[in-house]
Amino acid sequence: MLKTDHVKSTLAQVVADRKQELSPGRMFVEACVRDGLDAAVEYDVTITDSLTSSRRKPRNPARNMLRAVDLSRDPREFYWHESAPAPGDAPIAGAEVRREMASRFHKSPIPELLTTTAWVQVPPDLWKDPETFETFINYRLIVRLCTAENVTIISGEGGLLNIPGIERMTSPGPYASAILRACNEIEQMGGTADGMIINPSDYYLAMGNGRLMEDLEQNGVFIVRTRLVDPGQAIVGDFGHGAQLFDAGRSVIRFAEPPAGTFSEPGLALCAEIYERVVVNLPTNFFVVSV
Repeated sequence: MLKTDHVKSTLAQVVADRKQELSPGRMFVEACVRDGLDAAVEYDVTITDSLTSSRRKPRNPARNMLRAVDLSRDPREFYWHESAPAPGDAPIAGAEVRREMASRFHKSPIPELLTTTAWVQVPPDLWKDPETFETFINYRLIVRLCTAENVTIISGEGGLLNIPGIERMTSPGPYASAILRACNEIEQMGGTADGMIINPSDYYLAMGNGRLMEDLEQNGVFIVRTRLVDPGQAIVGDFGHGAQLFDAGRSVIRFAEPPAGTFSEPGLALCAEIYERVVVNLPTNFFVVSV
């Protein structure tokens, strides 16, 4: 009984401690009180991973599909990856069934991390109400940063849509058959199709026309809905074993002058930045599907 009481007490203390932790927005508000428009806060975490959504219906960001490596706490110089066999490679015994046996192995340096940036324009005098200003930072600036992070991971210069070695799979048939064909190809490579990134219009159209989305999710496929892939397109892959997100483990929020064209009128602006880059260890276990 004493042991049970001790566990309950410990858990209660953990919950209480977490409630006392300052949110990114609260930390910046306190910096503003101290430093005014010179306020700038450097965080020792990636702030897109620091807030829990209060939505009743989950909307998963691309970050949640990937195994994140915090380079500030787990420094590395290299990562491993594979590639499909080159034309003319000698036949490999057993590769007719276990295709991955013919893949080539590589070691590469950790690529330069990319800067992901988001901007918001602060309404006049909003900072005079600390609670409102805190929620504006947490649920507007950081949410904008989450959207920008999706660009970095999916469609930006180093995003999944632009990584060499990921095969394109085009099908003249139904969308569902193309998705399932990609899932099968990944398993034929020895992997598991555990994630998919699709346009919301395809997600809801598939829901309305059948059980595809329900069947995939019940089969353990983690689905991210985003505008960053075109309608009729999807990224299907073995995200659990086949990709990583290298992350600097730091962020910054500050007042700054935005680039021209960021807003329609002049005004006080806040900038948030994180630093990260996705790499694909097993490009043969990913497909960009289109119909």
